[in-house]
Amino acid sequence: MKIQEIVSHQKTFFKTQQTKNIKFRKMYLEKLRDIIIKNENLLCEAIYRDFGKSKFDTFTTEISFVLNDINYYLKNLNTLSKPKKVTTNLANQIGSSSIHPEPLGCVLVIGAWNYPYQLSLSPMIAALAAGNCCILKPSEIAENTMKVMAKLINENFPPEYLYVYEGGIDETTDLLRFKFDKIFFTGSTKVGKIVYRAAAENLTPVVLELGGKSPAIVSKDADLETAAKRIVWGKFLNAGQTCVAPDYLLVDESVHEQFLEMLRKYINEFKYTPDSEQYTKIINRKNFNRLVKLINREKIYFGGNSDEENLYIEPTLLSNVNWEDDVMQEEIFGPILPVISFSHFNLVLNTLLELEKPLAAYLFTRNSEEKQAFTAKLSFGGGCINDVIMHLGNERMPFGGVGASGIGNYHGKFGFDAFSHEKSILEKANWGEPSIKYPPYSEKKLSWIRKLL
Repeated sequence: MKIQEIVSHQKTFFKTQQTKNIKFRKMYLEKLRDIIIKNENLLCEAIYRDFGKSKFDTFTTEISFVLNDINYYLKNLNTLSKPKKVTTNLANQIGSSSIHPEPLGCVLVIGAWNYPYQLSLSPMIAALAAGNCCILKPSEIAENTMKVMAKLINENFPPEYLYVYEGGIDETTDLLRFKFDKIFFTGSTKVGKIVYRAAAENLTPVVLELGGKSPAIVSKDADLETAAKRIVWGKFLNAGQTCVAPDYLLVDESVHEQFLEMLRKYINEFKYTPDSEQYTKIINRKNFNRLVKLINREKIYFGGNSDEENLYIEPTLLSNVNWEDDVMQEEIFGPILPVISFSHFNLVLNTLLELEKPLAAYLFTRNSEEKQAFTAKLSFGGGCINDVIMHLGNERMPFGGVGASGIGNYHGKFGFDAFSHEKSILEKANWGEPSIKYPPYSEKKLSWIRKLL
């Protein structure tokens, strides 16, 4: 079946109103959950072939997120879908007011390769929970995971409701020509601009989950051991191919050397060797070559070794880095961690204020004034104080960017909202209405209106 037929069939199917039925939505969410659980080994095998991700990492950073999303919606869908009564103002008495969440229609989800299950299936699940039909376009860069998602979904779901469309840039370009009711994209800022332009042609609303250079600040008042351990874990998880990983460190000069040694200690302790299951390879040769070029051999504090045949890059610390270095000009998205020292906390915040707003930001300190300044001054998608990445794990908080790092957010209720329209309904009684708003007008009526407003 051609993609234009799929899109057409989904638009027709949505008009049947079946997806608005809560039992219908729950039935297919339960079916998806069962398919994922039954085929966990198949999913793990596919992602291992793509870039060597272990079963442990696949479950903890991919499958568990997806299953938690499904369980959240199964538990909360009745409440999320229920009309919400709101106060009716004096001018609209006698009446009642309510907000009715309704699905948008036929939506497109374009996933990313670095967490191919989580970043494809999680927004798709939110779209289905909200009552939409959905076309999912996974990233072709992680080819094996794309194929296994297409197999499992297309063999078990009606295409007029849910369909996985395989392919690369040409197929994505074809999809963007159609008028969807929403487009959800996760990926680079460069491609995000292309998606945004295509969506604008049809006045299609978007959620863009992009990225940027996410800083981590280490104050002299930080618990340095905890900071080093958590930063090393978060930075080198998935070989640094994580959109919310710390992109670079800003470390107080008084603890700079001591902290570098702690980072080295934990890299060694975590054993990120080429054959270890806790470390993945770089996704492809193009990204490998880009990353290797960012490693300034003169500034290597630790690591720097690489193996092109196996797409392995050793966790690498760069010291004596300045803002003009090549590694500071773009999002790294790999296992390279530049470290910049600073002398004054407030000055480093002022420096960050001049940069693009990142997807994430992190602060390590025990100083309450520094915590308050970090939270109040800096604008970023989301982040942590005294940890990294873990804010993603709380479905009660929205996940998304701001400014150059993205538009819109999702997770939990916020994912449901992202794929819903809040329809306002005012119901008026047929009696008891004053004639104040009707002609003929008079100064006396205007006087009363001024008092009411």
